Amino acid sequence: MRFYIGIAITCAAAVCLAQVPKKGPKQPNEQWVSMFNGKDLAGWVKVGNEKWEVVDGVIHGQGVTKDYGYLRTENKYKDFHMSIRFKCVGDGNSGVFFHVDFKEGTANVSQGLQFEIDPTLAHHTGGIYGDGRQWIVWPSPENEFVVRNDDWNDYLLKVEGNHYVARLNGVTMVDFTDPTPKSSDGYIALQLHSGGRGNMQFKEIYLRDLTAR
Repeated sequence: MRFYIGIAITCAAAVCLAQVPKKGPKQPNEQWVSMFNGKDLAGWVKVGNEKWEVVDGVIHGQGVTKDYGYLRTENKYKDFHMSIRFKCVGDGNSGVFFHVDFKEGTANVSQGLQFEIDPTLAHHTGGIYGDGRQWIVWPSPENEFVVRNDDWNDYLLKVEGNHYVARLNGVTMVDFTDPTPKSSDGYIALQLHSGGRGNMQFKEIYLRDLTAR
């Protein structure tokens, strides 16, 4: 009997300890979370004057001026994994920015890098560009054909500190550790390049937030 009483006391103590709030920084939610509800742009913020709308469960971004346009997240992220599907309807340039921010009241980027999206051959979809440094890294020549124009593409993006990985349609485009990073925290943003030719679609956007604050 004493043996069973001892077990009961041990289990009760373990339950009590499990209910005590852990001290220290908030831990990241490592589960995949949907970033797009398929109905509206809740959770996203328009930057600039380009057209962003939801049509038939798809985010549609279209250039209506000659300026840059962005659709950014409401929250900032340091480290994350993102899964997103995109379709290049036109031949305009786009990208998924990370660690990005903007000059107040404008669509001018003040910091941040982007995972490139461009259906034109040798325009380095899957490469990384930005932070005033132009190209950081781009895919091998044989991978310039991986992107599909006017069809859905699967993009898996990983940002962990200064280590960046882009997989496009199951192919690793870049796996790169940046020796001289300039930015480490900021919004995630979908881009429409200047020139008015942007015509992009995005859907099935999921995020694993690995940020510890």
